[in-house]
Amino acid sequence: LYLLAAALALLIVRLPLPTAAVLVGAGVAIIFALINPLFGLGLALLIGPFGALEAIVFGPTLLDSGQMALMLTFAAWIGTGLARRRLLIPRTNFNVPWLLFVLVAALSLLDAYSVSLGLVELLKWLEIGLIVWLILDMASAPDRRPPGYRAVMRLTLVMLLLAGLVQALIGIWQFGLRGDGPEHFLVLGRFYRAYGTFEQPNPFGGYMNLIAFLALGLLLGLLVAWLSGRRGGQGLDFWRPRGLWFGLALVVSVAGSLAVILSWSRGAWLGFLAGAAILALFSTRRIALGMVVMMGALVLAVGGLTLGAAVGFGPAQAVTDRLSGFREEFTLGDVRGVDINDANYSVIERLAHWQAATDMARDNLWTGVGFGNYGAAYSDYDLINFPDALGHAHNYYLNLLSEVGLPGLLAYGLFWLVLVGQSIRFAQRAAWPERGIVVGLLAAWTALAVHHLVDKLYVNNIYVHLGVMIGLLQLFAWPGFGVESDRSRIEKPLKVGD
Repeated sequence: LYLLAAALALLIVRLPLPTAAVLVGAGVAIIFALINPLFGLGLALLIGPFGALEAIVFGPTLLDSGQMALMLTFAAWIGTGLARRRLLIPRTNFNVPWLLFVLVAALSLLDAYSVSLGLVELLKWLEIGLIVWLILDMASAPDRRPPGYRAVMRLTLVMLLLAGLVQALIGIWQFGLRGDGPEHFLVLGRFYRAYGTFEQPNPFGGYMNLIAFLALGLLLGLLVAWLSGRRGGQGLDFWRPRGLWFGLALVVSVAGSLAVILSWSRGAWLGFLAGAAILALFSTRRIALGMVVMMGALVLAVGGLTLGAAVGFGPAQAVTDRLSGFREEFTLGDVRGVDINDANYSVIERLAHWQAATDMARDNLWTGVGFGNYGAAYSDYDLINFPDALGHAHNYYLNLLSEVGLPGLLAYGLFWLVLVGQSIRFAQRAAWPERGIVVGLLAAWTALAVHHLVDKLYVNNIYVHLGVMIGLLQLFAWPGFGVESDRSRIEKPLKVGD
């Protein structure tokens, strides 16, 4: 570390200021990652969403800055483990379904159009697994006894929320303060859809859903714990200073939710509504009462939009028109004979790609065309009015069915079924405010699942954030994370093996 610091000092003196600044920044990142790989992971979370912007400014590259930070973090983590002769693979319920999906996806590449495209997609899923293992390994290190586990949880939460807050603020600025933007993002006559550094509103909206629900869950947990008068033990004492946690959760909740709305993404809106329903359903331990809360919130939301549109309130009218417009333009079946106009083009384009995906799946039901190969195979299945592949089918389930076949789609479903089951089980056993975090994660999984009906969100390093969120969920398998005092209901400790 001393030699590295000395080298950085020389660079500052010898090199031009911009070049020196970049290299010094990279050097500082290396130092922090070597001190604690979680800091490197936080850097990857912060700069990962800038990958799409970097591709426009600097041109496409093999690895963007977020990926380089992640690779550096993995290297520091593995290198530190080897140096200490301690490199362990945590045993967790996540491992088997994750490895099963990775295996099925890898097998689909044996007869793929392009193996290199498949390896790019496969790398994303390998990174998700390594991120989960890194978080659990840091939590289970011998020098991180409780409350060390809790420190990892808090640090992971802060990293996720701060990274999301940066993107939310950029999106809010783009919509209401910048005053210009891409012409095709223009809405309401004078505003521009928020897209952050994702360069597209749809993945931006999907990403903000993940962060917003995590923050909303934390806020819900803190409020319920405060209102119920919890003091000491595993209550709010774990979340000191309480004011800062309340403030962070509130700011990110408001900014993240607003960013979802300003993205003007129908897929993100539908995902947000579904996630909000889950958040309301699990806002109380009694499911019947949760159903009442959920139905009440739904009535208020729909009633408010309907009333606003009826009295001529512009934003409410615009939202209802956008949502109802999709329903009017949507049609199942062969779209080759459908009349295309400016109003229905985006919907028909999606349906055309759905049709191409179903044709691929029909011809390759058991093996698929190869993981990540939808775009490569598209020219053999395209419709005459839509010759250009969009890179994916705009429905991730059809996309998977076409790429990895029915076995791959079932393995993917099993993967998320396990995570959802874990989330529900931990939510039932955790005390507030930790229960709120798990419910927020469950709402995020729901929003992702619904949004995937019309898009693909494993882009622009969103999967890095998903990996960290899944790692955060696995931390609740450790005893002491706000579980109830009834020992018979505490989740068994996460075992660590070679």
